[in-house]
Amino acid sequence: MRELTYVARHTVEWREAPDPRLQSDQQAIVAPVAATSCDVDSAILAGHATRRQPQIKYSLDPPFAIGHECVARVVETGDAVTSVTPGDLVVVPWSLNCGTCDNCRAGLTAHCTAVPHMAMYGAPIGGTWGGLFSDLVRVPWADAMLVPLPADLDPVAMAAASDNWSLSWRLVAPHLRNRPGARVLVVARGSIGLYVCDIARALGASDVLYVDPDPEHRKLAEGYGARTAEQAEPVHHGFDLAVEATGRVDQLALAVRSLAPEGVCESAGNHFRPGELPLLDMYLTGVTLRIARDNVRAHIPEALALARSGRVDPARVVSRVLDWEQLPDALPEKHLKPVFVRGDA
Repeated sequence: MRELTYVARHTVEWREAPDPRLQSDQQAIVAPVAATSCDVDSAILAGHATRRQPQIKYSLDPPFAIGHECVARVVETGDAVTSVTPGDLVVVPWSLNCGTCDNCRAGLTAHCTAVPHMAMYGAPIGGTWGGLFSDLVRVPWADAMLVPLPADLDPVAMAAASDNWSLSWRLVAPHLRNRPGARVLVVARGSIGLYVCDIARALGASDVLYVDPDPEHRKLAEGYGARTAEQAEPVHHGFDLAVEATGRVDQLALAVRSLAPEGVCESAGNHFRPGELPLLDMYLTGVTLRIARDNVRAHIPEALALARSGRVDPARVVSRVLDWEQLPDALPEKHLKPVFVRGDA
């Protein structure tokens, strides 16, 4: 089989690899049919993750198989697998999880203790598991990991359910349950911020301000009902919830400075560079700040349920639909959310 391999800054290529084989009766082999680039893939392709900085424990030095968002078709399953069968379309979560350790049972699926810490597809952290821009992929615990895609959802629109779409649901949905009508600030550069705008409005946010220098992104956010700005100054006590997805500490500082008392900031940015936060301001306001990779498997079903409701339209974030064979040339290009398809996706 082939796996798309990150080999240098802005450069990927097909490389041959052995076909994956079942290694236990709990496993499955899947074939991605609609795969897309995660916002972190853009940082990897730009070379940010390979820069040597003392505060970064992991350096993602090439070559390695890339990609961790896809809908796939099940090709083969072990005898103990009961939740999916060959031919099913499934969402493949970005992180590896067994489903039975204490962390998995607590919903901390990105911290499964059956594998090295942060084991994932698409990056050599926690071992080498391959990438979801590959012809075939082995899933170690099929029943725990794979989520069947409902028949009424489009695989192209839901290619990001492995991470960015489901993460975006988690960034806002629980907070809007606790604070109906909350005012939401979104400071972003990619698909996560746009998904957040769509979900926040659908779930009853009273006001959504989207900050992004890209005019095309702002136009999409306006279509979701958000106010937009190319850049912004902190709005004192202006928002109950802020979502930062830029990877820039100065933009994270903007977000936390804009929070109302006891406000919450969710940071989904990948911060490869150091910076300073306004800790005294945060202390005086009573800010809650969460910076974390997502335990996505725990809430993929709820995120898919929202997509099925008709109240949101994630397909509008898809910037281009391209053929699978275009991956080496097209993936390094600047796209918001390209989806690469093969077969009958």
